[in-house]
Amino acid sequence: MLCPTANCNLCQRLTAFRNDNRKKFPSYFNAPVPSFGDLNAQFLVIGMAPGLNGANQTGRPFTNDYAGDILYPALKKFGFAQGIYGKRANDGFKLLNCRVTNAVRCVPPQNKVIAEEVNNCRRFLADEIASMPNLKVILTLGTVAHNTLLSTLNYKKSAFKFAHGAKYLLPQHNIFLFDSYHTSRYNINTGVLSAQMFNTVITDIRENLDVLR
Repeated sequence: MLCPTANCNLCQRLTAFRNDNRKKFPSYFNAPVPSFGDLNAQFLVIGMAPGLNGANQTGRPFTNDYAGDILYPALKKFGFAQGIYGKRANDGFKLLNCRVTNAVRCVPPQNKVIAEEVNNCRRFLADEIASMPNLKVILTLGTVAHNTLLSTLNYKKSAFKFAHGAKYLLPQHNIFLFDSYHTSRYNINTGVLSAQMFNTVITDIRENLDVLR
């Protein structure tokens, strides 16, 4: 499977930011963050990008990040994970029939990605999806992940508009797309998203996969 190298330089801005962080935080992972979970999984979660003190520090998506505090307990609650989420890559927490990745693999300045970076990283997402033979459901967290997925798979955004709780069948791939607001601290604190709202989406995904089996 195609993956970015530790010193991937496709994006000038992200490369410069990574080099600065390697000086500021030498103990951090400070590299493109690999996906978490089995390629044979039926369920793929796509976020936006690693957080500076989250996945960029630990080297595992959504780990040691507030967004992961919402995501991973929900996955465990509905049978997509096991173990104790200890907010570190070696905590023994495991995903079950689930894989987690990001649209952009490197941490961006101010937690904001630009179009060029999304486009540069799409090749990795495309190959990842192509390498998942059992994939049946994709959950996109936020509009960046949603739009990136549609562009990656060559679907018109106008036909699949982002909305929290939305569910679409991507006909050319026979994959269901589910949407949720991102599990970020900002969305939780402002009331845009609650743990209950997110759990409802994961419940729908669980029921969808149970029917497809």
